[in-house]
Amino acid sequence: MNASTQRLTVAGPVGDLECALDHPTGLDPAARRGLALICHPHPQFGGTMDNKVVQTLARTFVSLGYSSLRFNFRGIGASAGAWDEGRGEIDDAVAALQAVRAEGQAVVVAGFSFGGYVASQVAARLTGGAAAQRVVLIAPAVVNFTVAPVPADTLVVHGELDDVVPLQATFDWARPQSLPVTVLPGAGHFFHGQLPVLKHIVASAWAAQAPANTLA
Repeated sequence: MNASTQRLTVAGPVGDLECALDHPTGLDPAARRGLALICHPHPQFGGTMDNKVVQTLARTFVSLGYSSLRFNFRGIGASAGAWDEGRGEIDDAVAALQAVRAEGQAVVVAGFSFGGYVASQVAARLTGGAAAQRVVLIAPAVVNFTVAPVPADTLVVHGELDDVVPLQATFDWARPQSLPVTVLPGAGHFFHGQLPVLKHIVASAWAAQAPANTLA
């Protein structure tokens, strides 16, 4: 499925946030499944909303009938503010979501590395009727940040040879939750050369488990 990308600016807690909203084209708006919020990796180590893993997730969700919302955390790109050690960045993600999400719209929360930590914390804040439909964490930064407990149907994908967030650390975080971890053999933290496989893993798991939602 093809996508159109809308560049926009929304109000954040400390100023404007730069965003990109990818929409599926050729799909009746009434048939769209909802909105996927995707959080990028560590902003102090080159992470942006245009990271290749983030873009892969965005394309994957578009192919599944979702609009995908990417954004730059404070101090990155055209987003105002400065690094807040992972605290204000959660507020940034919530603000971006609230600015774009339509009333009653189904939401998926996803993130890569540091973005996985942020995604878990955002999902924990979304309760009741605003709760996330599902959570997707790619190599979540469990060694440096407090990744929140997540729902049992959360999809966690990790590279076997990750030298930034060791696979064992993710196992240790997931074990008390009895949470399955999908391991991509031979993959490092950034999934170089493995992005098509990553897309297949996410799309296949999602298509098999996520309920269709007709809210635009």
